[in-house]
Amino acid sequence: MSDRAGNDARASAQQRLPVLMIVHQQQSSPGNVGNWFRANGFPLDIRRPRFGDPLPETLEAHTGAVIFGGPQSANDRDEFIRREIDWIGVALNEEKPFLGICLGAQMLALHLGGEVASHPLGFAEMGYYPIRPTGEGARLLDWPDQVYQWHREGFSLPECAELLAEGGKFRRQAFRHGSAYGLQFHPEITQTVMTRWVTQAGYRLVLPGARPGPTHLRDHLRLGPPQQRWLGEFLSIWASAPAG
Repeated sequence: MSDRAGNDARASAQQRLPVLMIVHQQQSSPGNVGNWFRANGFPLDIRRPRFGDPLPETLEAHTGAVIFGGPQSANDRDEFIRREIDWIGVALNEEKPFLGICLGAQMLALHLGGEVASHPLGFAEMGYYPIRPTGEGARLLDWPDQVYQWHREGFSLPECAELLAEGGKFRRQAFRHGSAYGLQFHPEITQTVMTRWVTQAGYRLVLPGARPGPTHLRDHLRLGPPQQRWLGEFLSIWASAPAG
């Protein structure tokens, strides 16, 4: 790369607005989502509304926003949960890129008029599971065969949204509404975070449908790299595409 091209690339990176990252525990990390944005010159603005951090009244100073997962339910009546669900309207009204992951996707579904509920037979997804793109999802990009899950609630598809990927026990795995996306799975997962979840919350792995703890890391060594490649391609689209 020439000096001029290098300077242009650095100048472009310096002009990139931060990405708002909303997490739900003190030790929560944006994982591979945050790693991709940092590597591509996007500053991170990490906030924890659960612990008193305010949410911006506008996203004019941000590239977009990501709401991550957490142990809470989108149906909880906690003030910060209600506040986050209502706040999603800021991103939608301004047509800024928005991404909801697991709990964040369920919040987006509720904001758009969908529902969030447990599986009627009590199933959970914890570990790697197959997904398949819909026709529209396949036109967007190539999807991994399996993705990492950690949830026991799912969401219905809002009438205004477009389904992008489907699963087995939990059919709705990814959807889009304008420049907003919801992902039921966890493409941000890193080996460190996975190990913490399996060790600190391993008691949940007795739920029907959950993968045994030892398979999580074993599967991650094989299935994590294609999931991470997909994440990079997806975030490239997400960060550059306006609504529509």
